[in-house]
Amino acid sequence: MSGYPPLAERMRPRALDQYIGQKHLVGEGAVLYQMVTSGRISSIILWGPPGVGKTTLAKIIANQLERPFYVLSAINSGVKDVREAIEKARKSRFFNAASPILFIDEIHRFSKSQQDSLLGAVEEGVITLIGATTENPSFEVISPLLSRCQVYVLEPLNKEDLMVLYNRIMEEDPVLKNRTVELKEDEALLRFAGGDARKFLNIVELITNSFKDDETIVITNDNVTRHLQQNPAQYDKNGEMHYDIISAFIKSIRGSDPDAAVYWLARMVEGGEDPKFIARRLIISASEDIGLANPNALLLATNGFEAIKMVGWPEARIILSEVTIYLATSPKSNSAYMAINQAQELVKKTGNLPVPLHLRNAPTKLMKNMDYGKAYKYAHSYENNFVIQDYMPDQIKNQTLFTAQNNPQELKIAERMKKLWKGEK
Repeated sequence: MSGYPPLAERMRPRALDQYIGQKHLVGEGAVLYQMVTSGRISSIILWGPPGVGKTTLAKIIANQLERPFYVLSAINSGVKDVREAIEKARKSRFFNAASPILFIDEIHRFSKSQQDSLLGAVEEGVITLIGATTENPSFEVISPLLSRCQVYVLEPLNKEDLMVLYNRIMEEDPVLKNRTVELKEDEALLRFAGGDARKFLNIVELITNSFKDDETIVITNDNVTRHLQQNPAQYDKNGEMHYDIISAFIKSIRGSDPDAAVYWLARMVEGGEDPKFIARRLIISASEDIGLANPNALLLATNGFEAIKMVGWPEARIILSEVTIYLATSPKSNSAYMAINQAQELVKKTGNLPVPLHLRNAPTKLMKNMDYGKAYKYAHSYENNFVIQDYMPDQIKNQTLFTAQNNPQELKIAERMKKLWKGEK
């Protein structure tokens, strides 16, 4: 609408009580809620996917604490920019007892030297750092800086959160509160948003703008899908294709389509994606989707990760291509993935079952007297380095968690297990 900023900006919350989602962090009594209400905030890193409110939360914190607020983007800021921001913060402390807040968006893209330049100011309290990242800080933030910050994980917004946002749009937005809007179906709206509030707002704006001013706006699965297919860039105005493309990349590998996999790889390479991010996802794919059907996949993916750290761009693209094609053309199995999922569900269901006595360690005389380890059979003392005995707690000793899948490698494993365990496994 002419004269108005985009819907995402119009609906940006200005205070904590307007903030939607992340109740584990900002709900009453939660850690960040207590920090803000007490007036004391330490340096923090907000880790979560796009569109879940990292930047908004940083602005709200600065606003409610009435702190000077400086912003840097890791994409277009260098060490010089960091030092200038710190110097401004140092000067502003003459007028404020509390340290200014320096917000760094996409802090995972900062180099080691850029991150090093923050250490002194954070340590001395010249600034309170709030970093935002879509990547695991353990991999991307240097240890000295990480040790000076608390890391808080933000989660994708759930359906209830997004519907609260939708209702707020219809009640408070200066444009849409004056229109007649019928939400007949919400499945496509929620699916395309994918827990991303910014995408959700952009989709709502795209759909509502497609109706004339005097028309009733009707939102259905069909018109959401149709408009997004016709205008793929419009609902993603900030270029947040990061997660969509990596999803297509992994699904292409899983689907054994090397052409599609290399295409999505090229999209990431041309888009300036961090090669380490791609390489880490290849390692995950090698374990989750190929697994025991071809154990060499994990070795190649791991070596690929190490190799790209040695050579960097542009040659790293060749290494990534080699690993991608190898994984895409490998036989597939998710048996290891399924096994650990089932094992974790079993643990949640059965709790901390006691370790059978014969499997327990017995480093002391008292433990030996209690029969710890007494009946244990040492496998290497038996023919073929194997002997049948129970390794699971008694309550679940017949539980099967690993099921071999129908590929040559795992069929060999299944046959060997059948012979060893005489059909018990």
